[in-house]
Amino acid sequence: MRKLLIANRGEIAVRIMRTARELGIATVAVCSEADRGSFAARTADEAVVIGPPPARDSYLDQQAVLKAAHDTGADAVHPGYGFLSENAGFAQAVLDAGLTWVGPSPDAIRLMGDKVAAREAARKAGVPVLAGSDGPLDPDADPLAVARGVGFPLVLKASAGGGGRGIRLVTDPGDFLSALDLTRSEARASFGDDTMYLERFVERARHVEVQVLGDGEHVIHLGDRDCSMQRRSQKVLEEAPAPELPDEVRERIRSSSVELAKACQYRGAGTVEFLYDPVRHEAAFIEMNTRLQVEHPVTELVTGLDLVEQQLRIARGEPLGLAQDDVTFTGHAFESRINAEDPDRGFMPSPGTVETLSWPAGARVDSGVEAGDAVAPYYDSMIAKLVVHGPDRATAMARMTEALRGVEITGIATTTGLHLALFARPEFAAVEHHTKFIETAPGLLKETA
Repeated sequence: MRKLLIANRGEIAVRIMRTARELGIATVAVCSEADRGSFAARTADEAVVIGPPPARDSYLDQQAVLKAAHDTGADAVHPGYGFLSENAGFAQAVLDAGLTWVGPSPDAIRLMGDKVAAREAARKAGVPVLAGSDGPLDPDADPLAVARGVGFPLVLKASAGGGGRGIRLVTDPGDFLSALDLTRSEARASFGDDTMYLERFVERARHVEVQVLGDGEHVIHLGDRDCSMQRRSQKVLEEAPAPELPDEVRERIRSSSVELAKACQYRGAGTVEFLYDPVRHEAAFIEMNTRLQVEHPVTELVTGLDLVEQQLRIARGEPLGLAQDDVTFTGHAFESRINAEDPDRGFMPSPGTVETLSWPAGARVDSGVEAGDAVAPYYDSMIAKLVVHGPDRATAMARMTEALRGVEITGIATTTGLHLALFARPEFAAVEHHTKFIETAPGLLKETA
């Protein structure tokens, strides 16, 4: 691996470039016309404009990305997260072009991308799963009868969905059939597949996940994370390890995640996600993400490992250089996603020019912008991640609060105030939060100003 093309943008592209440079690997950035002057484009050894601003015409244009790799002599492709990172067809096209794909096999991506098949694979591997329909809803069966068998409230899920999309909560049996029709229609439009399945709804659930790493033969875990602070099913902040998990639950999700990854001969970094029911003290499989996660830095801080380095080494054929006993966990880490959004306007995106920018000392910052950069309206609104570590959770929380107070950004609105409000909430300190906390906590959104 001599030259790596990063098929992504923003902070993750810059972050991948940093590790590639440390390993002596040259980097190529692909960028849209809107990003030709971006921090990522400036950081790469080479940058290639592959299309107009809309993602479908640039970052999602597989042939344009492959042409950029050919034209620059890149011999490997790292997809980052989002965009083409979990597209099995693109992974296969990269391999067919004679390039190294930094990620799991197309077969593993395809299996875990089908949520019904992934659920069945998880069950066979001994991963706990939620009560629900036995596979996809049978078009010839009575869907309401199946739903009554699962019990209300329940969640409708699209087999091809993920990342908080293709999901609908149904609390009343009288609303089920209309909700099913609507969710099927949305799934057909978004994913080209309207296959649906049902799962029991867990109230006040927490979202926990396990980081796995494999070389196709050997698999280890790098501990767990909690990603329960979400807004509209999108993660807002994350921490490692997941707090207040019973030892037996923690051990089961870690060991079963390893078994699932082994079952699909997993290569690279992946994450197995779970819902945790704090009342029943049970965790159940949601999905497996076959890529690097946005929140990987918290795992890096508690393990001392560079996950991108591990990805690159495995992709170029090196065996996994770690046994499970080699992995140690130290302290606690938090990550706050800093988005260009305006909380005073319902979290509307806040594109524009970053006039001034100052990050706090003592915190890790994975940023996709510098002062003077434009935040384009075409893409995800996250501009940076602020990450801190401490010897324990309380200390790490205090350090994150101090770090957030040191963030100074003008020219665009950001969600820094939301994070300060969250870290000040006693429910968060007491681990009484859940995936709907931001929408339901009294007065929280008024505290973000």
